[in-house]
Amino acid sequence: MDRRAIGWGQHGRDTKRNSRPGCEAATTTRRCLVDTLSVADAAAPAHFRLTFLGANATVTGSRYLVETGDARILVDCGLFQGYKPLRLRNWAPFPVDPASIDAVLLTHAHLDHSGYLPRLVYAGFRGPVWCTEATRALCGILLPDSGRLLEEEAGYANRRGSSKHHPAMPLYTEEDANRSLRQLRAMPADHAFEAVPGVQAMFRGQGHILGASAVTLAHAETRVTFSGDIGRSDDAVMAAPQPPAESDWIVCESTYGDRLHPDETLREELLALLRRVLARQGVVVIPAFAVGRAQLLLHTIAQLIADGDIPEVPLYLNSPMASKVTALYHQFSDQHRLDDAALDTMQRLTRIVSSVEESKALNRRKGPMVIVSAAGMVTGGRVLHHLLAFAGDPRNAIALCGYQAGGTRGAALAAGAETVRIYGRDVEVKAEVAQLAAGSAHADAAELVTWLRAAPRPPRAVFLTHGEPDAADALRKRIERELGWDARVPEYRDSVDLLDTSPPE
Repeated sequence: MDRRAIGWGQHGRDTKRNSRPGCEAATTTRRCLVDTLSVADAAAPAHFRLTFLGANATVTGSRYLVETGDARILVDCGLFQGYKPLRLRNWAPFPVDPASIDAVLLTHAHLDHSGYLPRLVYAGFRGPVWCTEATRALCGILLPDSGRLLEEEAGYANRRGSSKHHPAMPLYTEEDANRSLRQLRAMPADHAFEAVPGVQAMFRGQGHILGASAVTLAHAETRVTFSGDIGRSDDAVMAAPQPPAESDWIVCESTYGDRLHPDETLREELLALLRRVLARQGVVVIPAFAVGRAQLLLHTIAQLIADGDIPEVPLYLNSPMASKVTALYHQFSDQHRLDDAALDTMQRLTRIVSSVEESKALNRRKGPMVIVSAAGMVTGGRVLHHLLAFAGDPRNAIALCGYQAGGTRGAALAAGAETVRIYGRDVEVKAEVAQLAAGSAHADAAELVTWLRAAPRPPRAVFLTHGEPDAADALRKRIERELGWDARVPEYRDSVDLLDTSPPE
């Protein structure tokens, strides 16, 4: 693996241009006659290089730069979250000139995979953003909401004087996000198309959330597949992931590469927690990712109420974004397991909190009640105000659902923190904190190996990203032991020649 920093204007290219002769076709769709991924004829000299610009030693900031002799493609365009040194990368100049990137492909809409897009467009990227139809619909909800929250948080920090920056500025605005949406181009899964001249691409369903897909790129008789986030085969809501496409190289997530999910179901976990807290007239606050986890939680709690396992307590969804996302489950019914009856039950029993005034009023209510609110790792959003209101009462509970990246408030709560810092003040945590281990949307270590094993043939190597160091290295060892494949854990800005035929190191 060739380790080198990629800077602005390197690789002997003119990175200051917005377009290049012969690249106009990158903005139009070229469908193949058959739904299989063919490779382009190799041009001389052939060039196909992959550089890792994110999701290394962390589960956030997914960004992969793929270069041919004529084009640059960015696979995923995510926000870094968690520890401050990671978050500062969002503010740093992008490692290559955004105007030199010809196309972006998104595996799915979660912000750690798509949330940097408005900033990239603001900095000069003008090419198409390829994704599935459901991902385009979700980005239409998530990205403007992200921009709005960033503006609100900057405004709140300025009013409270809680920021070191004067004035505090948002990373991007709602207007920036809406502008970036104009560049999204939807393609169906399992259909090959030309992402840029000379590079064909294909999306392949991964479960996880609506629209989530693996991305396979083919150039110069070589294929590389990016797993994105891999869902669970037995997820209560989402369909199972498809096997990987035939590939020479695979870039695979490793979020839960060092652990197995419990045998206990989410329904069983929630039932025990809700019975316990509601019996003491408490409030259950559930920080939830607005896409995927919020719907799973609402469905599970609604079924517990409908089946008479818990009393019909007020169930609130306090996330305008999650409310809009839930409506998409009717539109994309082929991607999940919920029938119309289950969706109707969830909607009937869920009370939607729309306005800021309603959200504030909710904080003055007493239990018993359940509040599902974004964000899932407690990094922002209305859930912060609910923690201010309810974290200090031992009758209440905070239920964490899904992975909590290091450096986030969610990770601190999961580790037993007695206080968390919110808007410049330390908030005492006396409420019960529960981790809903069965609520993950990611495949565990065994499921990741099962997904890889289903590949039509062994790849030359597997690169493990989107995982903390321990998780990625544990999965590397497991792949080498169980599959006998070459598995590697690349570092930030590592680079590899995908056409190199020399034996692995």
